[in-house]
Amino acid sequence: MGAKAELGEGPSWDARRKLLYWVDITRFKLHVYNPLTKQDMTFNVGQYIGAVVPRRSGGVVMALQHGFYAFDFETWQMTLLGAVELDKPNNRFNDGKCDAAGRFWAGTMAHDYAPGAGSLYYLDTDCTIKKVIANVTISNGITWSPDNSVMYYIDSPTLKVMSYDFNLATAELSNPRVAAEVGQGEAFPDGMTSDEEGMLWVAVWNGYAVKRLDPGTGRLLETVNVPAKRTTSCVFGGDRLTELYITSARIGLEEDVLANEPNAGGVFVLKTGVRGMPTYAFGG
Repeated sequence: MGAKAELGEGPSWDARRKLLYWVDITRFKLHVYNPLTKQDMTFNVGQYIGAVVPRRSGGVVMALQHGFYAFDFETWQMTLLGAVELDKPNNRFNDGKCDAAGRFWAGTMAHDYAPGAGSLYYLDTDCTIKKVIANVTISNGITWSPDNSVMYYIDSPTLKVMSYDFNLATAELSNPRVAAEVGQGEAFPDGMTSDEEGMLWVAVWNGYAVKRLDPGTGRLLETVNVPAKRTTSCVFGGDRLTELYITSARIGLEEDVLANEPNAGGVFVLKTGVRGMPTYAFGG
């Protein structure tokens, strides 16, 4: 899909409606793509939008600049569910995703990438918000193991995917360790997802790629080449969750680079040989 997004990110798959949701962060746009009709609808939400997830009760929930908002497609109404960091006007939400219990996890970062300015939070199903990890620079990819016993998380400048023992019932994290190291120099890990085999699919910003990694060994299993330097995130979709949708960006790229990348900012799809983990919906 040649959307030419400035900063395409935060994709999720609504299995019930068979729709792909994704965002263009800096253009304030929520995208709703129907693979069957090839129609991509957009909604301007009026502020930075870092991620979007389906909502069990209908519509979606979004991580906007400083808060979690519900969005109703019937009325086009946005409703604030909870806010964070109102005392930090230079911060905004970035990537996020729901766990299997329906909590929406999303983290923040500073517009100027100030080290340690962000944090990782989750919006619980009763709409209370809890801060989980502080001193984050660019909060990015998040996903879970198929049995929900491990959470994986990326703070991009660290060039690491971290693993945490995860308690699905309580959302408690423990035993942090490095699952894999990704990228070097200006290429760093961005968004990610996981598959039924427990492997990670990590988008590499400035890396023209999504990498499939074994979090148990850190070993690189496969590299998916993407015709966009700024590959940002990915999610499994389609009827069997075997299609990998990949978002990208064109923000900050020089004209000579863009001339050679007509599809920068587009959304790409790869038919894979594995089933992905489902996108969990927000349960509140």
